[in-house]
Amino acid sequence: MTTTISPAGQRRPAPRPSAAGERVFTLPLEHGPLAPATARHTAQPVLQAWGLDDEQVYDLLLVISELVTNAVVHALPPVVLHLHTTADATGRVLVHVSDGGPQPAMAVTGWAAQRPQDEHGRGEVIVTTLADRAGTDGDADGLIDHWAALDAA
Repeated sequence: MTTTISPAGQRRPAPRPSAAGERVFTLPLEHGPLAPATARHTAQPVLQAWGLDDEQVYDLLLVISELVTNAVVHALPPVVLHLHTTADATGRVLVHVSDGGPQPAMAVTGWAAQRPQDEHGRGEVIVTTLADRAGTDGDADGLIDHWAALDAA
């Protein structure tokens, strides 16, 4: 079952069908300081409905928060959260956060630039510690996809 949530919170059909046993969730986010909290609060019941235990949900929410925060702080819009798992034996949840590519260095202003320096730089360590694999891919449209695969078995 594929679910897409619009920024206004209204469910709408996803653009592609999902395979049997596949579970997909997509959430377009505002490019701003509320995006990480919105992603966490919206993803939590989805992950619980997928049968993940509290520890797995907690770890996934940390990864989601870090990837979304990085997209908002360092990248251009759009920001979209994608979650994916299958009913097969791999027992993995894939977290993808797509963004519009890097912001020019001088464009980083506002709430993120005003945070103390010691509040920056831990996201990559958190993601790589919790994830089995993580990476970044680009596409022909200039979108960047930051992803992490976490064991959910």
